[in-house]
Amino acid sequence: MNPARAGDQALVAKVAAVVRDAGTQMLERFTTTPRLAGRDDVVAAIYANDDASLDILKPGLTRLRPGAGWVDDELESGALPEGEWWVADPVEGNINHVHGMRDWGVTATLVRDNIPVLTAVHLPLTGETYSAVQAGGAFLNGVSLRHSPKTGLDGALVGTGQAKPGESAEAFRRIGASVTAMLHAAMVIRVSVPATLQLLEVAAGRMDAFWQFSQVRSGLLAGALLVAEAGGVVTDTRGRPWSLASDDFLATTPALHAAAVKTLSTIS
Repeated sequence: MNPARAGDQALVAKVAAVVRDAGTQMLERFTTTPRLAGRDDVVAAIYANDDASLDILKPGLTRLRPGAGWVDDELESGALPEGEWWVADPVEGNINHVHGMRDWGVTATLVRDNIPVLTAVHLPLTGETYSAVQAGGAFLNGVSLRHSPKTGLDGALVGTGQAKPGESAEAFRRIGASVTAMLHAAMVIRVSVPATLQLLEVAAGRMDAFWQFSQVRSGLLAGALLVAEAGGVVTDTRGRPWSLASDDFLATTPALHAAAVKTLSTIS
């Protein structure tokens, strides 16, 4: 085995332990009866959650890979400088957490020269830990994942969502147009946040495709690696190879990829 890959295989279990520790902290902060009076309360609660999780995540991941850089803003987009970087989301789906909803988790991905090479995602409410290493497979609590076997988009459960609050009017227009297009092509559409949790479903074969216009690194990198290692296909919506410099994102199965691209490539 390639020495770097062997090192990544050994490292991913330790990364999973760190995200589980952060997840335990966020579970203690979780309530299904929040009292949020308005936007200011929501924003304050989100920042407080981030700080509490980062107090565990950042030192834990830094100890594991002291030479890796750290992306401080989980809403950043675009390519990173060369080298190794930790891209983590201290509470992926934080907006759901603070509203007492259940779609949230903790993620950490090691990116090497702009390619995700290992990732761990923990969902504290279910006790599920998803992990993947480049060329090493994707797993849920140690059990191998595989994409959906569906062969037709007309029977597919697909999904999308916004990358972050305050997207551009152009992004909103494209989201709306793509939903309309997929309503005609797919069986059922799910529109929700966060992206990572929908991508987990694609990797596990419970959903068949996910796409997103505009990019947030922390919302796509973990899921992109998991889907690819579960045998899926990750491109942009035109079918071109996806990277952090791409304008948009598509993750689906080999059998559905051409149909998904045909539908989404109509959105200009």
